[in-house]
Amino acid sequence: MEINYELQKQIFEIIKNQLKEDNPPEVKITFDRLKKSGFDDIDINKLIGQCVSVELFEIISSGKPYNDERYVKNLKKLPKSPI
Repeated sequence: MEINYELQKQIFEIIKNQLKEDNPPEVKITFDRLKKSGFDDIDINKLIGQCVSVELFEIISSGKPYNDERYVKNLKKLPKSPI
């Protein structure tokens, strides 16, 4: 599968904004937890980006609104892949 670097850049921007705004706070908690586990910043962004991608996919494919509960649940499971 080819990487869409423009999409990756946009997802990383979403994560950057969530960290800056501390919204949801679980993003920072997850970032710090993964950092302490030995992951570097890029790998952490990629892992959190998987969770962002799940939400974006649901919004685009089904028209369902953003689901904060699912997003936080997936963040807490990292580095395990999100559902």
